[in-house]
Amino acid sequence: MKKVFERPSSLKKVPFRYCPGCGHSIAHRLIAEVIDQLNLRERIIAIAPVGCAVFAYDYFDFDILEIPHGRPPAAATGIKRVCSDKVVFTYQGDGDLAAIGTAEIIHAANRGENICVFFINNVNYGMTGGQMAPTTLPGQKTTTTPTGRDPNQAGYPIHVSELLATLQGSSFVARGSLDSYKNIVLTKKYIEKAFKYQIEGKGFSFVEMLSPCPTDWGMTPEQSLKWLRENMLKEFKIGVIKDKWNNA
Repeated sequence: MKKVFERPSSLKKVPFRYCPGCGHSIAHRLIAEVIDQLNLRERIIAIAPVGCAVFAYDYFDFDILEIPHGRPPAAATGIKRVCSDKVVFTYQGDGDLAAIGTAEIIHAANRGENICVFFINNVNYGMTGGQMAPTTLPGQKTTTTPTGRDPNQAGYPIHVSELLATLQGSSFVARGSLDSYKNIVLTKKYIEKAFKYQIEGKGFSFVEMLSPCPTDWGMTPEQSLKWLRENMLKEFKIGVIKDKWNNA
């Protein structure tokens, strides 16, 4: 029989412990597949913060550092500058990157650090109980906005990708989604380009991935995918937002 599925070498042979329907497992696999395809496993250093991503070291089979909440871009900067031959990426959630880590990500992008950042956006704080995050949609109910996010009191969702694309130091900024086969394939292409740009010394690359969070949204996995498509895809448009090297 023809083999049509194989675990990437860059993933350990252990089951994921993420909630059923969570997008982290898909994102992990996509990153691992690209690392294997580009033969980068022995050069990779990954950085994960507090949050659901804290478990990344249990699943990726390469060097990973755990860094305090919001600080991975700073750590990645230091590692890449000292070990320029390594391929360095951070893996962060929206509560981490877009809240406590706002200054870190903005200045890393503005300096044009030659790193990759993979940003999981599930519009809430996933690990700590589903509180409102900077990306939470207007009207969206969370544990800290039980009647829905009110922009007059809590502001509007931060569009991190568009924000970083305005900075002269950023080279590649794209947003994908983990809701369908078509969008997953597209997201993998963005991940591959981000890694290639770092290898080629082209500077800061950022890939946002829209992800379902069924548990904290109070939905079934199927319902969460439908909600993502009907709500998140309208607020956060997918596609390449900036590609400095292709004049996009």
